[in-house]
Amino acid sequence: MGMTTGGSGEYNADINVTPMVDIMLVLLIIFMVVTPLLSSGVPLNLPRDANSPDEDPYINNEKAVVVSIPNNNEFYIGKEKYSKELLGEKIKRLMEGQTPDKRIVYIRSGSAITGEAVNYGTVVQAIEIIRQQDVDKIGLVADKKKGGTSSGQQ
Repeated sequence: MGMTTGGSGEYNADINVTPMVDIMLVLLIIFMVVTPLLSSGVPLNLPRDANSPDEDPYINNEKAVVVSIPNNNEFYIGKEKYSKELLGEKIKRLMEGQTPDKRIVYIRSGSAITGEAVNYGTVVQAIEIIRQQDVDKIGLVADKKKGGTSSGQQ
């Protein structure tokens, strides 16, 4: 009697989808974890305003310039901190080569995480620094009272 190995010796043409599903689930989990971490800027408690216009879609663009003011005399562009003196130079460099309709700087300010409110004068100083760089469009960012976030534009 001859011994058999148990296989028929033929190739199996069926696709094994289990490894592909495993890879897709891992990628989905990675994207779900990383996406909330991609929010740029310094965390702030923004002022709430029910009368804010709809959000400007350009604010989420990578090239958008967003100045965050978490505390008095602290200015951030993205996650980098700048003094008042250096803020203007950085904005000027970021605005070089921008078309006139894209020369917008957004200001995010409000109550800091520590609960200290940002003075109105500090926001006005930031606006003056921005205007000195030949930027005429300045957006003020606020949360809506009902629902999600919004940005008002001056």
